[in-house]
Amino acid sequence: MSRATDKDTRSPEPHAADSHDLIRVHGARENNLKDVSIEIPKRRLTVFTGVSGSGKSSLVFDTIAAESQRLINETYSAFLQGFMPNLARPEVDVLDGLTTAITVDQQRMGSDPRSTVGTATDANAMLRILFSRLGTPHIGPPAAYSFNVASVSATGGFTVDRGAEKTKTEKVSFSRTGGMCTHCEGRGTVSDIDLTQLYDDSKSLAEDPFTIPTYTGDGWVVRVISESGFFDKGKPIREYTKKERHDFLYREPTKVKINGVNLTYEGLIPKLQKSFLSKDRESMQPHIRAFVDRAVTFAECPECDGTRLSEPARSSKIGKVSIADACAMEIRDLAGWVRGLEEPSVAPLLAKLQHTLDSFVEIGLGYLSLDRASGTLSGGEAQRTKMIRHLGSSLTDVTYVFDEPTIGLHPHDIQRMNNLLLRLRDKGNTVLVVEHKPETIAIADHVVDLGPGAGTAGGTVCFEGTVEGLRASDGVTGRHLDDRATLKETVRKATGQLEIRGASANNLRDVDVDIPLGVLCVVTGVAGSGKSSLVHGSIPAPEGVVSVDQTPIRGSRRSNPATYTGLLDPIRKAFAKANGVKPALFSANSEGACPTCNGAGVIYTDLAIMQSVATPCEDCEGKRFSASVLEYHLGGRDISEVLAMPVTEAEEFFGSGEARTPAAHKILQRMTDVGLGYLTLGQPLTTLSGGERQRLKLAVHMADKGGVYVLDEPTTGLHLADVEQLLGLLDRLVDSGKSVIVIEHHQAVMAHADWIVDLGPGAGHDGGRVVFEGTPADLVAARSTLTAEHLAEYVGG
Repeated sequence: MSRATDKDTRSPEPHAADSHDLIRVHGARENNLKDVSIEIPKRRLTVFTGVSGSGKSSLVFDTIAAESQRLINETYSAFLQGFMPNLARPEVDVLDGLTTAITVDQQRMGSDPRSTVGTATDANAMLRILFSRLGTPHIGPPAAYSFNVASVSATGGFTVDRGAEKTKTEKVSFSRTGGMCTHCEGRGTVSDIDLTQLYDDSKSLAEDPFTIPTYTGDGWVVRVISESGFFDKGKPIREYTKKERHDFLYREPTKVKINGVNLTYEGLIPKLQKSFLSKDRESMQPHIRAFVDRAVTFAECPECDGTRLSEPARSSKIGKVSIADACAMEIRDLAGWVRGLEEPSVAPLLAKLQHTLDSFVEIGLGYLSLDRASGTLSGGEAQRTKMIRHLGSSLTDVTYVFDEPTIGLHPHDIQRMNNLLLRLRDKGNTVLVVEHKPETIAIADHVVDLGPGAGTAGGTVCFEGTVEGLRASDGVTGRHLDDRATLKETVRKATGQLEIRGASANNLRDVDVDIPLGVLCVVTGVAGSGKSSLVHGSIPAPEGVVSVDQTPIRGSRRSNPATYTGLLDPIRKAFAKANGVKPALFSANSEGACPTCNGAGVIYTDLAIMQSVATPCEDCEGKRFSASVLEYHLGGRDISEVLAMPVTEAEEFFGSGEARTPAAHKILQRMTDVGLGYLTLGQPLTTLSGGERQRLKLAVHMADKGGVYVLDEPTTGLHLADVEQLLGLLDRLVDSGKSVIVIEHHQAVMAHADWIVDLGPGAGHDGGRVVFEGTPADLVAARSTLTAEHLAEYVGG
């Protein structure tokens, strides 16, 4: 017998816990933020937009996400905090309503040669367990299938003391089966070194024979070699005996004493392999990379055929598939193979692996393979790979922070990314997105527009509200939100062509294409269609090809636009000439540094487990130079005043009058051309946004002598208004007689092109073919490809 349940029909009183539905920020002053105060709704998708350098990352990453991480770290014991980074409290008066923040940024993934897509996402770990359970023949535990684990064995003995005259010697043995190929040590490639590129063998050690970067005559590396006692310093290297040559090139690490200091001498080849060849090529500094390209040839390991795995690991198979075969498959094909495995004993493992692989496909990375080196992923691919682990997370009420998640995505793929962001929001999470693309701004529940300008002209909230309100506002973003580039009425005619024949790098399928010269040529296609393989891997690279890729510029707090662009050198020389002193005095990293802060401008106080405190140096007042150096002037300004100038003011200062310096003026002109006129010359590189760094790198490469410029997604990090300026710069390059080849997804750049090469039709093995080549107008008229459909929709055709 059932009994009716009484219900209280009165509306319940709001629960106190439901009142915490906002993240409140009051008085944020990090970097260029000017006392910003906003309220961000929780469990909603909020997009932060504004011109490049307006303060978006300063607010979202350096204030909200950084304070969340700092507060979480403070919950650990003092002992554990000693092993964590000491995070300073952001410059903000009040931060209220924070939740745990998970940051998914554009930082490239680890560039270790043994780091792959599989190792970075735990997919490899699950595959290894799977093969250790089901593989035949059975060769050992999961470590036996790992290219990061070497096989080792050892035997020995130890004595057990059991009291008076009761000792016993026991023999022990130890072995571990690993899957590492012993020939290439799990790297998949082997290197051969050209000795003629390392030293001049006609010279002796006393004559500074080395042509290796950092191997200078007065440096410690060379002193250890020359003063080790193994060689006659006056004897030419080509006259060394067989033993001397072996010691010079291959000697094992040996302790030596030089000037009373105990040091280690090691042969040149193993030393180079540890210092240069153990690093990923893409992560090297340009001059180091140039040396490695010149001196070292990399070839596929003949023992493991590039799989990185030992022969036993390759011989163990499930059906007819080894773990090497599985890792070499495109992830979408691997997902299909895993789906076909039916084994109850490993059902939970198969379900987890299946979910991880399906997430790759869902996020648009199904064309990758698990053995792809993580250092070769673009910024956009790396960011989406990091998203994999969050898609199936059971966490809710978390703040996810994304930095331009649509970078590197074709318009066709952006909708898929939007759906993923909405899915995270719908699980009850707060999603904060820094973004420029109108397609992603359109799905926001809440929009915060920062500006109105960049640098010191930005740092204020220009608009806060709905997308419709932003569209109606008078700010820079509101005015440009519905901007659509139009197709050119006339296009430039090619002056020549770069012939590519039989291109087969990565997924390219014997591609024949002619790249026109003397025009703006855009290479486009969905992510993974083969654009970079065609442009970077197949275009002949004679003298005169200047390549500007996506690798981020590196720099410490002491680095600034003046040091990065080489601008400081002519400025220092001009100061030295005007005052009759040494140029080194005008460097804060050299003789001119303030002795109190060593040229840093601030004093760091280490408070052990608490965050370090940085206070302006009282002696130099943050100017970084000693008082005696600041007495020297050029054009009425000292060196600290010059470094505090914005680029536009400095361009005028060095362009005429007493301070006229043509070399400095040229560099400043290039910085103005790329839209960085508002930056101050001495602003630390660590405070620049991603878009500013991209354009600063472009300004440096514009000085390279070459007739062909190859740009890889130059619109990365650029606001809609900044894209217009970039198009003007590309036009000026072409009009000056250069040829510009751009890999790009942005429809405005496609519409502005003289010629388009579209690759596809899909990604991975579904791509690798040229599906269209011609003018943008012909592409829109044909509507024969995914790019054509989206470009036609963009221009209203």
